[in-house]
Amino acid sequence: MYAQIVKLSLPIALLLAVLGMSLPTSAQNTPPGTLWMLQLDGAVGPSSADYLVRGIEQAVEARAAAVLIRINTPGGLDSSMRDMIAGVLASPIPVICYVAPGGARAASAGTFLMYSCHIAAMAPATNLGAATPVSIGGPLTPSPRDPPPSESGPDKIVPEAGNAEQSQPIPQPGNALERKVTNDAVAYIRSLAELRGRNADWAERAVREGASLSASRALELGVIDLIAADTGALLNALAGREIRIGARVHRLDLADAPRVVHDPDWRSEFLAVITNPNVAYMLMIIGLYGLVFEFSNPGFGLPGILGLTCLLVALYAFQILPVSYAGLGLMLLGIGLIIAEAMLPSFGVFGIGGFIAFVVGSIMLMDTDIPAYQIALPVILSLSIVTGLMVFGMLGMAVRAQLRPHLFRREAVIDQTLIIERSDDGQALARYEGELWSVRCADPLVAGDRVRVKAVDGLMLVADKQEK
Repeated sequence: MYAQIVKLSLPIALLLAVLGMSLPTSAQNTPPGTLWMLQLDGAVGPSSADYLVRGIEQAVEARAAAVLIRINTPGGLDSSMRDMIAGVLASPIPVICYVAPGGARAASAGTFLMYSCHIAAMAPATNLGAATPVSIGGPLTPSPRDPPPSESGPDKIVPEAGNAEQSQPIPQPGNALERKVTNDAVAYIRSLAELRGRNADWAERAVREGASLSASRALELGVIDLIAADTGALLNALAGREIRIGARVHRLDLADAPRVVHDPDWRSEFLAVITNPNVAYMLMIIGLYGLVFEFSNPGFGLPGILGLTCLLVALYAFQILPVSYAGLGLMLLGIGLIIAEAMLPSFGVFGIGGFIAFVVGSIMLMDTDIPAYQIALPVILSLSIVTGLMVFGMLGMAVRAQLRPHLFRREAVIDQTLIIERSDDGQALARYEGELWSVRCADPLVAGDRVRVKAVDGLMLVADKQEK
């Protein structure tokens, strides 16, 4: 037992060491005054937040002149977005956000990040906006029951000259939960806009209405600071610009500064893989079935080690993903019922109930409407089919065992030679057709003796001892 516990504990220690340690960074090998270049490509999530925050911290350690973040994102998780913005706001060096190349976007969470940066720039043919919260069940739309906004109330935006896009009242979400989430997002982005001196009224429309802007229109409305065709043009345009951070004024002169391209390291890549909801979902299933196999066949070791490792990695991923704990509970209940069906056959009651709970829990598992953080339906269907086949396979075996005809005939055991398996309190026991039978013999019997059956007396075999 002790050895088994030690074996199963090894993957836990190894995983904690991998997740907790950090390798030496390039911050130790770069000269001061460099420009650190990061990139945000794809959905905003735990891995991108970890990469961005650590990248800024390492740039500060290296005494870099500034950090340039190239953005192309459709948005993502609110918690990860706020982690990134907190890293930007805490940075003692300038952080420049640049939506590039042409065709890129800074949508949803990307818009919030743009508003938080000291310098916001875009390449031609890019866009930003559509920052409406969707994590509570879909885009927030106004309810027809909402009263018209007051002419002087907080929902009325006073348009600036020439801003026809801001001349209409802003619709409000329909229920209390939607209003709460939306108003929180509005207050957050307005605070960022006021901090950086950018257009707060349009920012509110981006949240409430999902409004979007092209690069040229964003510059015209004061949402961004400049448009640049490429990185070189951006750095040239920033030459001589001064940025105040706390009590210090930073003068940007980055055109000739050495550049450090900071790509995602092994830790960020690892987080990106395991925080993929499909991967985390499959790891959890593999882990649970591995442990089930290990406990039903103790001593093998490999399924337990593999299962425990996969389960631990999956649980680590779930604690930083928007998981519905009701869905996770249903999945665990379903797997528990399936195990109960295997151990205590109920002719389908536990198995079918567990299968239904497993499927429903899988569908409910991810508590977000962001496509990048939902489990793909084919993955759910394939694993559900495998689980269903296992359930009905166990059910079929139970039914066949119940319907199997009783083949034992008393006459069949006559003249059979059996081996005494053990002797309990002087009563010899021999195994026949998988069952232990009591054996009566005129001679004393011990384990290993051979006997020949000559009669059956109730549940007792009458036998003669044979010489070895």
